Amino acid sequence: MSLIRSRGNHTTELRMVALLRANGLTGWRRSESLPGSPDFVWRRERVALFVDGCFWHGCPRHGHTPRSRIAYWAAKLARNAKRDRRISRELRAAGWAVLRVWECALRPLDRGRTASRIARALGRDASAVL
Repeated sequence: MSLIRSRGNHTTELRMVALLRANGLTGWRRSESLPGSPDFVWRRERVALFVDGCFWHGCPRHGHTPRSRIAYWAAKLARNAKRDRRISRELRAAGWAVLRVWECALRPLDRGRTASRIARALGRDASAVL
């Protein structure tokens, strides 16, 4: 486990890129050096967007604790959630709006709601989202 290095969830991030482009939500950048390394950043609007995987970040609907090494995984997932809360607090204290979107919110049925939520955070007309 210690040999596995985090490289982001490429396919999930690409689904978010497709959602942003399809809904005309432009102006974002990736790989910005901010606490927690947000997946997408709108500097002018000071919005940081994290796309959290359901397993690694403990989605209440789809997250689960593996059946083997239960104590290890429970502690690991709890640490991840605690780190996410700390990073969100740090960014908000620095004047950033923080959005956390679950991986499952990129499913076809939920994409419109997710795009509207991002548009509202950016101060854009959510009804104009395609």
